[in-house]
This record gives sequence, C-alpha cells and structure tokens, in this order.
Amino acid sequence: MTVVAVLADPPRPGLALPELAEESPLSEADAADLYAALLKDTFRAVERSGADLLVNYRPDDLLPDEHVTETASEVELRTLAGDALADVPDARFEQQVGSTVSARAGNTATHLLREEGAHSVAVVRGTAPLLTRSAIDSAAMKLRSNATVLGPSTRGRTYFAGYTAPVDYEDAFGDDEVETLTRRAADADHDVEFLPLQVAVETTADLRDLLPVLWARVAAERVVPEHTTSFVHDRGLRVRDGELVADG
Repeated sequence: MTVVAVLADPPRPGLALPELAEESPLSEADAADLYAALLKDTFRAVERSGADLLVNYRPDDLLPDEHVTETASEVELRTLAGDALADVPDARFEQQVGSTVSARAGNTATHLLREEGAHSVAVVRGTAPLLTRSAIDSAAMKLRSNATVLGPSTRGRTYFAGYTAPVDYEDAFGDDEVETLTRRAADADHDVEFLPLQVAVETTADLRDLLPVLWARVAAERVVPEHTTSFVHDRGLRVRDGELVADG
C-alpha cells in the first residue's frame, strides 16, 4: 500500500498561494479559496485511489506569526477534508516536522518508510488538480519496480515524489527540484520512473497554463477536478490574449 502524504497549510488569506495573489486579479481571499479547492480535489483523488491518505499539515507553531489564528491548523484542515471526503476517519492527520519544505517532506517520507514500514510513500503539495485517482494508482504500480517515481511540473518542480526507500532530501525541494531529486535518487542507486507532466498551481503563469486544459476537458465532457473547476467557473477565470482575466 502506498501512503500519499499531502503537505498542507491551512487555507488562510496571505498564507495560501501568496505569489498568485500578488500577481493576478485574484485577492488574497480568492487565492485562499482556490488553494482550499485544490486541496479538496487532491484529498478526494487519494481517497478514491488504492493509496492511504495522510494529511501532513504545518502546525501553527511553524507558521509565520501574522498567519496564526484562533482556529488551529489541524481543525481547519479537518473541516476542509470533511467537505471533500466520503469517510474522513479513514484519513490520517499528522504534523509536519522541520524548518523548511525539504526538511518537512524528507522527515515525513523517511519516518513512514523506516519507522512505520510503509511499502512506498509519495509526497505531494496538493496543488496539481489533475492528479487523479488513476494517476495515483499508476504511480503506485510504477513504484513496484522503481524505487523513485517523480511527477514533473513546470519550472522544474514536482507535483509527486514517490519512494520505496529514502534518499538525501536536504535542500532537494525548490529550484530545479525534479533534477535534484533525480540526482539524489541516482546517488542512492534507485531506478527512477516519471509520470506525465502536470501543472502545479502557485503563480499566475501556472494558472494560465492550467486554465485552457481545464476548460478543454469541460468542453470535451471529460473528468475534471470538481472543486477547482467550480472555483474557476464561479470566478469566470479565462486566458485571453495571453492574460489571466476574471469575469465572474
């Protein structure tokens, strides 16, 4: 069984997708709502797959002071999961440990593989809405014969990093992420396989890349991420003349 650890922050304005809020027609509150929709679609995709869902959240003591509220991070994310999942008790919620994304992701993967004996572990950020049930199951199949499976995203990032044994995760998540993680896997003598490229949404450029694909899937009556598509539809988000516009 693969454990999919979704690295999640509470969807608070100013904390969630800050680059998108700075660069696009979306407000900080809108960006937080979009982030919540992306997480809900990710939670649901994992629940529908053959994997186990672990919501690996950043607790309030690891958040910037200006984004700490009276409601605990875990409570917000459990409420969010309740809107997305058919069976919330089946999902695990555990705090992240570490001062950086790389440390938190690495600590989670290493703990699950070494201390809990998970057969395979995937770390995802929950911002790639086209990460479907079938994509997760396909990755799990690849992990049966490859020690590392990576899902590349735009700008050198990843939306999925799966392992059957740990690698050196220090400073691995960030610039040139997919290349760095591949090199670390090779250093650990891992066979590496890749998933198809998908857009992970963090910036306006990412959203511009995603929207035509999302609207095309709507036009073709194909499966779409429900919560993200509803947000996009309600805000009237489109790409026109290369620019992101909101007609909602």
